[in-house]
Amino acid sequence: MTFGSPRRVDRSVLTQWWSDVTFLHWRIPPGAVEHLLPAGTRPDVVGGDTFVGLIAFRLYPLGWPWLTGRWSFPETNVRLYTVDRQERRGVVFLSMDASNLPFVLGARALAGLPYMLSDMVVRHDGNEVTYTCRRKWPHRPDATSAFTVRAGERIVRPTPLEEFLTARWGLHTSWLGRTTYLPSHHVPWDLSRATIVRCDDDLVASAEIPVSGEPMSVLYSPGVRARFGIPSCAA
Repeated sequence: MTFGSPRRVDRSVLTQWWSDVTFLHWRIPPGAVEHLLPAGTRPDVVGGDTFVGLIAFRLYPLGWPWLTGRWSFPETNVRLYTVDRQERRGVVFLSMDASNLPFVLGARALAGLPYMLSDMVVRHDGNEVTYTCRRKWPHRPDATSAFTVRAGERIVRPTPLEEFLTARWGLHTSWLGRTTYLPSHHVPWDLSRATIVRCDDDLVASAEIPVSGEPMSVLYSPGVRARFGIPSCAA
């Protein structure tokens, strides 16, 4: 099982920097999420299971932290893993909480992405990182998330499952009534395995995904700069 990067995105339509990225994942049966995916896509599976991810980070929407730090803001996503009829692997976002109102409104209006406005904080304390989120608008304004992770040793060679969960080179979404694929490219993640210090989350449940217990995979990365290419029809 190999999930290497595709050919580079030669013409980018968007560049972002994602920093202080934590990946939490739970196993789920594919049948539990098929109805949540865009037409022409199916759950991507490993060993008969697929996964739901809770991904928290700080977003620099212009791609250059040292130039645009004052415009950065926290974001937390709930996502599923997909493959389309052309065998392109990607993710589908069920919710995308962010603390920047203009960005939330713009992404919802222009790209149809499920952004939610939330009060959010990313806080460092030594090698621990805490992410908090309280949703304000529009769906499930009572949804909250608060978790702390402790980063461990750097991963020299990710396992096939760790690559599956992080090396996702595109986004599947429904846009203007059609399923669209948005390709992306970035250098390989600089990953560390991490441990949960505490986790109190209902963002996943608010996305209609039933999970229980602690996540089966916890990963941390200081971040990457990502480029997005020209969208194409996926179905």
